[in-house]
Parts: sequence; structure tokens; C-alpha cells
Amino acid sequence: MSAATQTQAAAAGSAGGGLGKQDFAPDTRCTLAWRDERGRARPLNVYVYRAYDGFMVARETSGAGLVRKIAYSDVVRVVHTQTVPPAARYFLPAAVLDEKNWRDRTSMQHYATAPGLGK
Repeated sequence: MSAATQTQAAAAGSAGGGLGKQDFAPDTRCTLAWRDERGRARPLNVYVYRAYDGFMVARETSGAGLVRKIAYSDVVRVVHTQTVPPAARYFLPAAVLDEKNWRDRTSMQHYATAPGLGK
């Protein structure tokens, strides 16, 4: 996501214009303000694996490290995004990231590797 796109995404989120698939790119780190299961606005640092039409699949990079299904409607605003270089990307099998596997699921505990980081 370019700097101009980051600014537009942040403005759209803060103005309540609604965020969507176009605002999130795979293999990026994002700092978000999102609504948790209780409806409270919380900060969340994530690594975005995939962006689908209604939701994205992302890993928490702080906290429990869960892989989550995050609906765009739950994202209040995008605070910051950063593209991740290939050597520092997290990898999960394609079958785990498939959209049909996330229909009835909201989170998953899964360990991923990041080559070059010793994880």
C-alpha cells in the first residue's frame, strides 16, 4: 500500500466511510483500531495474510499470536501499514488460508515461520 493509499485508508476509517478489501494488501503489517467481541475499540497489530470480500485473515503480531478472521466492519480505522519484505514474511499453508475454511471460524492457533528471523 502506498503512502497515499495509507492516508486514504486512515481517513476512510476515521470518517466512518467503511473499509474494504482494497484497503488491505497481503503481506503487510498493520496497526488497527478494531472492535473486539464485546464491542470495545482496541488497538491491534496484525500481519495480513489474505484479504477477501467481507473479511481478512491476519495474525496478531502482539499478544497471543492467533490467526484471526477480521471483518472490515469491525475495523474502526487503520493507524499504520508497512509492507513486509519477502525474507521476513510469515507463511501458512494455502489450505489454512482458504476462504471456505474461515466460514465458521473466528480464530485459530497456528505456528508460522519467518525465514531469516529464527522463528
